[in-house]
Amino acid sequence: MRLGVIADDFTGATDIAGFLVENGLSTLQLAGVPSGGELPQTDALVVSLKSRSCSAEQAVADSLAALTWLREQGCDRIYQKYCSTFDSTPLGNIGPVADALLAALDHDFTLICPALPVNGRTVYQGNLFVGPQPLAESGMRHHPLTPMTDSNLLRLMDAQGRGRTGLVPLNTIAAGPDAIAAALARLRDDGYRYAVVDTLTEQHLLDIAAAVRDWPLVTGGSGLAIGLARQLSRGQPLAARAAGRPVPGPCAILSGSCSQMTNRQVARYRTLAPSLALSVEACLTEPDYPARLADWLLSQGEGPAPLLYATTAPETLSEIQRQYGVQAASEAVEACFAAVARLLVAAGVSRLIVAGGETSSRVTQALAIHAFHIGPQIAPGVPWVRATDRPLSLALKSGNFGDEHFFSTAQEAFHD
Repeated sequence: MRLGVIADDFTGATDIAGFLVENGLSTLQLAGVPSGGELPQTDALVVSLKSRSCSAEQAVADSLAALTWLREQGCDRIYQKYCSTFDSTPLGNIGPVADALLAALDHDFTLICPALPVNGRTVYQGNLFVGPQPLAESGMRHHPLTPMTDSNLLRLMDAQGRGRTGLVPLNTIAAGPDAIAAALARLRDDGYRYAVVDTLTEQHLLDIAAAVRDWPLVTGGSGLAIGLARQLSRGQPLAARAAGRPVPGPCAILSGSCSQMTNRQVARYRTLAPSLALSVEACLTEPDYPARLADWLLSQGEGPAPLLYATTAPETLSEIQRQYGVQAASEAVEACFAAVARLLVAAGVSRLIVAGGETSSRVTQALAIHAFHIGPQIAPGVPWVRATDRPLSLALKSGNFGDEHFFSTAQEAFHD
């Protein structure tokens, strides 16, 4: 065992698992901390938690339970995985979890590396960018659960952590692994607890990974996994992803994300395939609504997979939340998607494409899937995953990942 990952949501877990596999580490993804049973032999274990937007206390407790289990499996390197847009609030949960993991590992210093350049997430002078926009000027400013109104990672981390945050600037990163390692050592000696690293390219990620290869704890988005996997792997990416190739059979699409990119993906796909918008009011008031939705999806016959979506524009989402309440609306929609997914799989659907972290988590829980093999990537950070105990494949997409053609691309045949 080489690497243990603690991910704060389900799509984030599949995101990093996909990069580990693509760069040579066989990887198993677990839905929560397993309660028993033997696991297939693998290079990396990714534990998917639902700890991004719960209380900091719950996030810490869940993360420590995952850490204990991973160490029992022989993982001596731990990776705290969060979103590449650093989704959190001034109270956490990234900082409190990092502090708890450091204490449990008897360590006092770690890395803050959310960058994922292939998806436009870069860090310059300690500020996180989404494409050309600073984080606080991107669509993340209006996120319903973790609105990001500051782009500076040093300020964000200082607000929710227990120590000071330093910066390894771009000119040092560009000088390579030895210079990065020396700069990190200086920050630690100077009493800093966290180090933000400027990152503009994949080569920067590779060099940062080389500098921290044997650290007991690193934290970041999925990008750093590219470099760590290459450092730790035997160079067999094709073999690593074979077990997770998607199964054949009927397919359906469930889209709960309201991100800017998912809105574009839904708008594009609606011109190509049958689609149906989900009604929040019906979710709240009509007990047979999930069955009617499942019947509609199953009745669409051959051709492109039918789409059921709750995806909507920010102003419409705000009105829905005002009318029904944020928590009640969200819970009703996610419960409806979960019920529809159960009915579809019971009727023989063997592939589900799911958009949105919360939706993906609820669907996975509803289907009682406890572990996945990781297959080929559809888009950077979005692999097909396959249940270890049955012929069922899922594509679990974080809201802003993929291009406008994602839903169509996911249905195409894959060739290694």
